[in-house]
Amino acid sequence: MRGLRGGRDEPGASPATAYGPQNGHDDGDAPPPHGSGPDGLRYEALGRVMAALSGEAETLEACRDLTWWRGTDRSWHIEWRDGPYAAEVAALLLELIGEPGPDAVRAAPAGPATPSTAMLNVMGVTFVLRAIDPFGMERLRTSRGLWRLSAALDGPAGPIGAGGRSRQHWEELLGG
Repeated sequence: MRGLRGGRDEPGASPATAYGPQNGHDDGDAPPPHGSGPDGLRYEALGRVMAALSGEAETLEACRDLTWWRGTDRSWHIEWRDGPYAAEVAALLLELIGEPGPDAVRAAPAGPATPSTAMLNVMGVTFVLRAIDPFGMERLRTSRGLWRLSAALDGPAGPIGAGGRSRQHWEELLGG
């Protein structure tokens, strides 16, 4: 039994999944460049951006309410509260994603970067970055607060081996 419902479907039989001019492609003969067509490419670009961000714990710790969604113009929008400026995140992403190596991809600015907004192009996919009430990484690095995990783990006397400590790191985390 063949068909869309009760059995195996032939590759490309469904017009919705066929790679061809009816779905915004130049011709039906060329295979998709990455993944499974333009949507696959979009999700691959998002994965690379999010993987680059996940490697920067300090940046992610500083962002509150990090959200992302697909734009109507085949782009991705990433938004956060507090934390770094959009221009700082864009520069960081361009540096991390564009590193030379076997997995290097195209990454370039797609417009002007300001403290609140920035645009970049990764693998041909546009990313719109938006920071709401940002305070910048410099201010974050100089501020000492309860939620600065690295400072809390080092303890009040500094890094391990820098002298005796009167309080344990877990006491600093719990505020005790």
